[in-house]
Amino acid sequence: MDRNKWRVVGCGEEDRISNLPEHLIDSILESLPIEDAVRTSIISKKWRHKWTTMSTLAFDEHFSKKFANNRAFDHNGVIRIINKVLILHKGPISKFHLHIPNIFLDNFQEVDQFMLLLSRNNVRELIITNLNRNYELPSYLFSCPELTKLELQKCRFNPPLEFEGFLNLEELLLKDIDFGSRLCGTKIKLPQLKKLTLHMCKNVYSFNIKATKLRILTVAACPDAMLLQLFDSPCLFVAGIALKKPIQDFVGVEKMNLATMLSNLPRIEHFYVDSHFLKCLIAEKIPKLLPHAIYSLKRLALLHYQLADLHQLRSVLCLLRNSPNLETLCIFMAMVPRVDVGPASNHLESPNCLDCTLNRLQTVEIAYLEGSKPELLFIKLLLTHSPSLDKFTITPSGALDAKKILDIAKDVMQYPRISPKAKMFYLNPKR
Repeated sequence: MDRNKWRVVGCGEEDRISNLPEHLIDSILESLPIEDAVRTSIISKKWRHKWTTMSTLAFDEHFSKKFANNRAFDHNGVIRIINKVLILHKGPISKFHLHIPNIFLDNFQEVDQFMLLLSRNNVRELIITNLNRNYELPSYLFSCPELTKLELQKCRFNPPLEFEGFLNLEELLLKDIDFGSRLCGTKIKLPQLKKLTLHMCKNVYSFNIKATKLRILTVAACPDAMLLQLFDSPCLFVAGIALKKPIQDFVGVEKMNLATMLSNLPRIEHFYVDSHFLKCLIAEKIPKLLPHAIYSLKRLALLHYQLADLHQLRSVLCLLRNSPNLETLCIFMAMVPRVDVGPASNHLESPNCLDCTLNRLQTVEIAYLEGSKPELLFIKLLLTHSPSLDKFTITPSGALDAKKILDIAKDVMQYPRISPKAKMFYLNPKR
């Protein structure tokens, strides 16, 4: 920050700012990078100590990049500055963000001290973005009863035996977390949790929670997650599940099929799933009709999808057939080697391929389209079975040449549409 930027302010203007209510001054300070907030102490005597009562301290990636000296996260670099700020700080710290860069680090002793300080300051929101080696979370981190938001990356989650849960936690994001075996299936109580994200975590099978207010669940690249346990919330209405890798690369995946999973999601409104997880669900015969229709489902997104794969095609047709209130369908196609498109094409051309009308479907988005015969037949099928369709957006794959992209556009724009108000949008390729 330029020192003169603050010096040129006239006295009258400075007084107007200085005399603002304290909560507004706090908001101004907290909107600044931490180093700029500290530098406001040079404005005047009134401002000398205002930053010391900030309730939000963000030593984030921007901060660590700017102040890491000689790529050292130690007493001579970022740690020294953080310690100085914390020593001068007064009052509670409600929000704390710490970024640990991937540079030389002897140990996490200083980080442990930060966590101890936070546990004594009733911290409400804590973010640890760790790009270094795994950080063993200290026991006192699990003694923060006021926590409402917790985001952890590259840590070992081993709570003390007496730990029962975070009773006020509303949002939990865990990335590259190792749950180890200490939990042994112990149920962690998260009675206020509304949003849970698990990404690239290990030993997730031992992470057993009770979260009856959970509304949004995202699980990515966690093959051993016990999904049926995580689905056990009457309020869950958004769920996204992605394996991101072929199933044969994983072991210990929970056994279930499409019908079993959806029967455990009675109120799901938004459902996102990738093709690798879908293959887990369709290992057995795909039913034409599920035991119970998914009346609550309004938005369905399919990731890394292959319409040329007959099993995947049948699964999406099953989902469409059993989702009478579906309003939005999004499909992100997978770029795959050439396969035999005959079986999928024949199925799409059969008279009873989709023996129902998608009465509520209003919006369709298809991205990374390659123009294969099954893809074009599927588009034609949707257009002739969606009487309420408003908008159909197609984005071709960036791997296609200009002539192929134009040929696809000419074809799809001529397809008949049952909805008189349906509009087709053909966007620039995704690369």
